[in-house]
Amino acid sequence: MRIERAVLREVPLTLRTPFATSHGRTEQRRVLLLTLHAEGLEGWSECVAAAVPSYTYETVDTAWHVLTELVLPRMIGCDILDGDDVLEPIAWIRGHPMARATVEMAAWDLAARGDGVSLSSKLGGAFPEIPVGVSIGLERTPELLVAAVERALQEGYQRVKVKIEPERDIEMLGALRERLPDAPLTADANAAYTPADLPRLLELDVFGLEMIEQPLAPDDFLGHARLQEQMRTPLCLDESIVSEHDAALALQLRSCRVVNLKPGRVGGFAESLRIHDLMRRALMPIWCGGMLETGVGRAHNVALASLPGFILPGDISASRRYWERDIVAPEFEVEDGLMRVPTGPGIGVEVDVERIEALATRVAVYS
Repeated sequence: MRIERAVLREVPLTLRTPFATSHGRTEQRRVLLLTLHAEGLEGWSECVAAAVPSYTYETVDTAWHVLTELVLPRMIGCDILDGDDVLEPIAWIRGHPMARATVEMAAWDLAARGDGVSLSSKLGGAFPEIPVGVSIGLERTPELLVAAVERALQEGYQRVKVKIEPERDIEMLGALRERLPDAPLTADANAAYTPADLPRLLELDVFGLEMIEQPLAPDDFLGHARLQEQMRTPLCLDESIVSEHDAALALQLRSCRVVNLKPGRVGGFAESLRIHDLMRRALMPIWCGGMLETGVGRAHNVALASLPGFILPGDISASRRYWERDIVAPEFEVEDGLMRVPTGPGIGVEVDVERIEALATRVAVYS
């Protein structure tokens, strides 16, 4: 199957409610959507880069530059077998995994459609439905946070992750545990702490959290290892894991006991599969995190999370958690804490191309 055409669009979408982390507050996402065309078929993907370099150095604009100037012009005429081979012509590009993942994951969707199978099946998925959790952003008061978590639990989510940062952690978590002593809770710091905050971090052990995600800087594997030695609560690495090499280093140093695997962060599915297999061999639990994706990116995450190594609920919440109206049909829903894995060809949902074209603020076409 040979790529005949590529279309990259930027689409602005407003969140139902603002989402706040230690990095800042997000009210609108500038979403990059890629379509690869071959033999009458289309493969879709979504770039997960944010508008500003807070989560990582990549942004919507750096991804647009890399894709339009360096990557997509070289994709036309390339053959696709399984999706992971599409990046060979641009193997010389260093870094920019989110931009590379945008092409690679669209190619996987296209390859799955060419085979007439679901993306889940193409990747080796084992489950027809997956357990899901939800992420709650920073709230102004403990009372607001408790109310948000209670709503999420009433909606059936199997795990609730709350964002924390220094001075908005102990009081918040204390209020949650007082009201919800047995709720399945995790906390995500998005690298808001430093090793100097060790005494404060150790205080979080009393809250019985299932894990604390990314308390320290992404490159501080040794600091996480030293922290994990002293904490009962499992640490989970997210921003730190950008490759199989990073995952192996975390295992070697014992920097964590859980890994959050996001395909858009690590460069696509091929690297995700290598990390998945490495963690299965090491008997370390993994789960699939979210990046405020639309239904296109969500469909890719659901397919990956259907693999056998994903034994913990991922942050793959319902479409209406973030969007008044998603750009795919059917929209993703949660029932009894589970989400069905699409079984149709490729990502298994229909993309609303007409709406995307109407909303697009810039478009780049290659053929």
